[in-house]
Amino acid sequence: MTQAYKYLFGPVPSRRLGRSLGVDLTPHKTCTLDCVFCQLGHTTNKTMQRRVYVPVKAVTMEIHDWIRNGGKTDYITLSGSGEPTLHSRFDKVLSFIRERTPFPAVLLSNGTLFWMPAVRAAARRADIVKLSLSAWDQFSFEHINRPHADLRFNRIVDGYRAFRDEFQGKLWIEVFLLWGMNSIPRDVKRIAALVKTIRPDEIHINTAVRPPAEDFAVAVPRKQMQALAGLFYPKAKIIAEFPSGKSADIAANETTIRAMLRRRPCTARQIADVFGMHLNELAKYLGKLTRTGAVRIQEKDHETYYVAVKHVGG
Repeated sequence: MTQAYKYLFGPVPSRRLGRSLGVDLTPHKTCTLDCVFCQLGHTTNKTMQRRVYVPVKAVTMEIHDWIRNGGKTDYITLSGSGEPTLHSRFDKVLSFIRERTPFPAVLLSNGTLFWMPAVRAAARRADIVKLSLSAWDQFSFEHINRPHADLRFNRIVDGYRAFRDEFQGKLWIEVFLLWGMNSIPRDVKRIAALVKTIRPDEIHINTAVRPPAEDFAVAVPRKQMQALAGLFYPKAKIIAEFPSGKSADIAANETTIRAMLRRRPCTARQIADVFGMHLNELAKYLGKLTRTGAVRIQEKDHETYYVAVKHVGG
């Protein structure tokens, strides 16, 4: 992607999907949750109000323009800086992707609104749906995900089971594990027992490999993640880092790098992989972006991440 779009970003490195063109349907951090591990920081608008946050026609016009200009990706994904199912017409965007593009449509959702029949019906337009489940009861849900006050954990899980019965596509469940919060085997077994009743096609376990909203949201060591994966049925996959060598045909410049980092912090290697660049070549862009204050550096677990800075002039 060689130009900046208002509602599209990437393609970005995805640990599930290879490379993914993101579609952002809500303002920054408009969400039903305020998860302690969120890589985008604290939720600024915690809400359950479903409405047309951004115009559908403008979104589909950008997708059409991106395709017309030779855009290439593996998937087109509703994700971004908030909860996509809060957009009351997200089904229209999914339908456009499936009917008017050659790429599969993916919905990455925290799942909190799937107790609503209208949300489940809309989500059925996707080829793949990823839902989140990182707790086992209301107390742990509130501790880890800090939900809107009107959300009830059991009702959400019932919605997942109903969706599985209705959905013909691929259903994935992501479990986000945090050291000392939900990672002891007893608690993981509780989560796994619930996941089994949902009958997903795949289970993904993740941890705080990128800078989280809260410092106390600490990553689970990979060795322990490997042990915990076997507690799930089917056995969970540890989401691997984005593989290199898949995106050499994606043009890179300061605008597209900033657009990607605005949605998620990345290491230099992750950025280089998605744009098919040598690290020495990438250093030219990152050097200027950091010198001008457009991007800042953030350290996490001995890794250096680059984060876009808001409201940069020029």
